[in-house]
Amino acid sequence: MSETIIAEKAKIVSEVSDRFKAAASVVVVNYRGLTVAEVTDLRKELRDNGVKMEVIKNTYLRRAADANGYEALDEVFTGPTAVAFSDEDVVAPARIMAKYAKQFDALEIKGGIIEGEVASLDQINALATLPDRDGLLSMLLSVLQAPVRNVAYAVKAVADSKDEEPAA
Repeated sequence: MSETIIAEKAKIVSEVSDRFKAAASVVVVNYRGLTVAEVTDLRKELRDNGVKMEVIKNTYLRRAADANGYEALDEVFTGPTAVAFSDEDVVAPARIMAKYAKQFDALEIKGGIIEGEVASLDQINALATLPDRDGLLSMLLSVLQAPVRNVAYAVKAVADSKDEEPAA
């Protein structure tokens, strides 16, 4: 094998390795059996949520994962493999892939990485049930507003009771 081919392959492995390092979460799936239209819809939804899906040779994935200490993922890099990388939203790839896996039996989640740790299928499915970032922020806002709202209700109740008392 020529040195230029080896250099090209090393460059690809390095780029994939960098993607693993930068990713907040990674989901590995088997996409065999999906139609072109289904894959297009999946890619569009992923892209709309800041997630990039790539089909990468398993050999490159294995070497890049090993370079980052994710040797436990080697067993999932078999057969047709697509990888969804998200640099910002930890939940988005898992949520979208789980949604499509329920919708299409052909899509199978194999495993992934969540915040630098190798994740099992169960962990990815648990992550998929969490609301997205906007949902979590609205929950937090609701929790933060509750004490202020309760004080306002108490003040209003006191004011209403003062109005009902007869003047002395």
